[in-house]
Amino acid sequence: MKDFSKSYYDLLVGEYKGINLTRITDYEEFYNKQILDSVEPLDHSSIFTKEIESSEIYIDIGFGGGFPILPLAHKLPNKRFLGIETRGKKVKVVGEIAQKLGLNNVSLLHERIENVLIDIPAVCSLKAVGKVDDFLGRINCPHRTTVFFYKGPNFYELEKESLKNISKTWRIIEEKEIIIPGTEKRYLIGFEPKNVPHGTKNGKQLVKVSDILKKAETHTSRGING
Repeated sequence: MKDFSKSYYDLLVGEYKGINLTRITDYEEFYNKQILDSVEPLDHSSIFTKEIESSEIYIDIGFGGGFPILPLAHKLPNKRFLGIETRGKKVKVVGEIAQKLGLNNVSLLHERIENVLIDIPAVCSLKAVGKVDDFLGRINCPHRTTVFFYKGPNFYELEKESLKNISKTWRIIEEKEIIIPGTEKRYLIGFEPKNVPHGTKNGKQLVKVSDILKKAETHTSRGING
């Protein structure tokens, strides 16, 4: 992981410096706050790890500069990963970085999550973006799909109402505190829908995850961008 981290860091502060994929310029801080922060949940949560192992794909929603999707894809080379991001420029650049890091198990999609149908068993993650009830309300899944949030130290205080709002449709399956050197305390919060299918829309054409994977299989070396 150290060699991967250094190669990733060198790309971000070198060739892609002007893209603003990370505000961190110190390598050790980058390693702790971006790399370890992305992969440590695997060691802290047996539930999280088991869900990934039993799913067909890991979906990272709003991956930004490639976290946690790229470090996890490096850590788990036999698992398929799909990143969904609304900013097309980041989709393009993170796709290029994934290629340069040799990550052939990553596909990227420029889309909004509410326009995606997760039609195969999947694990989803969101890293410190938006409120829980907002994002869970956008998930469309005809099969069991688990969703894990990486949240900051004030999660329960800030999202008390949010958790109440989704309690009828989603249940919590994991609550794990994660502490990484040089970072604030973070929580890994996992959810599963109480009813499946969940959130599927009638009359709207959704992008199917299975179709994205089929397309990626014929373009493995470059993934799906845009």
